[in-house]
Amino acid sequence: MIDKAPSSARREAAEAAGDALVLALTRRFRTSVQEAVVGDHVFSILKPANADDLIREEDFVKDERLPYWADVWPSSIILAEKLLELEGNGLSALELGCGVGLSTLAATTAGFDVLSTDYYQDAIDVTRANVFRNLGRTARTRLVDWRHVPKDLATFDVVFASDVLYEKEYALLLPIILCRVLAPGGVALIADPGRVAAPMFVEACEAHRLRIRRKETRPFSAGEIKQNIDIYEIERG
Repeated sequence: MIDKAPSSARREAAEAAGDALVLALTRRFRTSVQEAVVGDHVFSILKPANADDLIREEDFVKDERLPYWADVWPSSIILAEKLLELEGNGLSALELGCGVGLSTLAATTAGFDVLSTDYYQDAIDVTRANVFRNLGRTARTRLVDWRHVPKDLATFDVVFASDVLYEKEYALLLPIILCRVLAPGGVALIADPGRVAAPMFVEACEAHRLRIRRKETRPFSAGEIKQNIDIYEIERG
């Protein structure tokens, strides 16, 4: 009998864990699969079939939390497109609010070493499942509350987030977090479809000595949905 090489055994263990996670998600809530076309890539996104199924009264009462994470938003597609244009070369990257994991998939495909974070455990699990399903890899993930960023969270060469400026609180918190997690010489990429709190975010960046070195606007069109997505490139002032 021939013993399996350690690398083969690890790979099989990872595949078993990934399969188990996907199965657990399909038992936790109704799921669907959506194809996300990003440039020359097509990612298969496992996601909740209906985000409304995930609304929990206790979460809303606690902090008005709603499961916005459970959809593929235009901003995440445009951010994924941007990330795929970059050369990761093993640089460290952090996603703030990974949702269903599309931008994490793009960054990982581009060669970044990504840590995916979110406020929802469901989002973390869905991202892990989608990285496994599309790339056959185990994603690095961590549950992070922006109000209480872990003290041991590292700094990163690239920090990215999409469509997170829909509340005043987040627009004010995000620059503080960027000051905390951006490595020297690092850059943040924040994609936004023109949410009401975006101007407040820009002002808060200036107040925290973060420089918006570029604001790029890209069009998004899918059926009746047409949006212009702004990508803010931000560095320390």
